[in-house]
Amino acid sequence: MAVAERGPVIAAGDPHGNFSPILRACSVHESGTLILLGDCELRVPLRQMLAPLFDGGWDVRWILGNKDAETEAAFDNLVADFPEGDIGTKVIEVAGLRIAGLGGVFKPRIWCPDDPPNFNTRREFLLSLDVREHWRGGLPLWHRDSIFPEDFAALEQSRFEVLVSHEAPSSHRHGCAAIDRLAARVGARLVVHGHHHESYAATLAGGIQVRGLAVAETLVLATA
Repeated sequence: MAVAERGPVIAAGDPHGNFSPILRACSVHESGTLILLGDCELRVPLRQMLAPLFDGGWDVRWILGNKDAETEAAFDNLVADFPEGDIGTKVIEVAGLRIAGLGGVFKPRIWCPDDPPNFNTRREFLLSLDVREHWRGGLPLWHRDSIFPEDFAALEQSRFEVLVSHEAPSSHRHGCAAIDRLAARVGARLVVHGHHHESYAATLAGGIQVRGLAVAETLVLATA
């Protein structure tokens, strides 16, 4: 688990290539932690796009969105350029606030969370494929953003206050109750998600708060 001693902590909805609102929002704060909720759709490397933040001492983190695995360029400009920023299935602690990431989306070939999974792990899925379907010696690019049950299993080993995800919980009409259950099991009190480009607030069973973020919308998280 990575630990940072300072704030603020800012979550940002799917940029889809437009980082100007995020840069403006960060510019009025002292350097802290920025968490991108996926669908960056970067046309240049992340460290180039967010150079003012990197140069200013910001800790930039991200989770994968479905658009980030649509092309090799989008994938490489995020994942290959700044792999250390990935908090998918990881927990970070910033100023006493424990935050975990769940990147990617549910895909029927792998797992529809209301049904038994077709594959529990990436290794199982990779072994089922013809080698011609492999990409760079691993999963096809199209499935680099797929959620597997092993992702839930990894997160369930920890406890944290905030879950940042690309997919939505059941508070959104296209959301998944599996995310509600995950948040409840780990003791989360807040879920922040992107993907659907809607700004809203809701409450799940057990009092878990939800914030959906619109395109490039930012939210300052309350730290301990």
